[in-house]
Amino acid sequence: MKWILIIVAALLLVVAVIALTGMMLPKAHIASRSSRFKQSPQAIWETITGPPNWRPEVRAFENLSPRDGHRSWAETDKHGQTIAFESVEEIAPTRLVTRITTEKLPFGGTWTHEIKPVSDGCELTITEDGKIYNPIFRFMARFVLGYSGSIEAYLKALHKKFGEAGD
Repeated sequence: MKWILIIVAALLLVVAVIALTGMMLPKAHIASRSSRFKQSPQAIWETITGPPNWRPEVRAFENLSPRDGHRSWAETDKHGQTIAFESVEEIAPTRLVTRITTEKLPFGGTWTHEIKPVSDGCELTITEDGKIYNPIFRFMARFVLGYSGSIEAYLKALHKKFGEAGD
């Protein structure tokens, strides 16, 4: 019984240290990654503004009613969590800015996709201007997952969709 109490106390101490560390980290962060594609800017644009059936973590997709005149949709991930988004700026085929509209999530933010032509295709740069409200999620994002983890997974899936190795 004594060992169980010691183990529980140690686990509680670890959780407390993680939470306190997370509380000291800033809520806001900016992460950016770029990747080159052998596709035209238009091909990348049509893919990233269309249904996300090329992204393995998205299990369901639904178009929603426009929000303030902006295109909006919901994505359900492999864990069954549904998150709503809106497109706040679209300049085809060079710039797309999206944001999470689902409230009361432990995170939120905008993602800016900039597509520029290069000699053999195009370069896509994605910048996440995010906020992480939950201190434990902040700790995990900073020290375990990395702020750019979702961007890197997105770029990897986009390369795979086009049968490209990526950079």
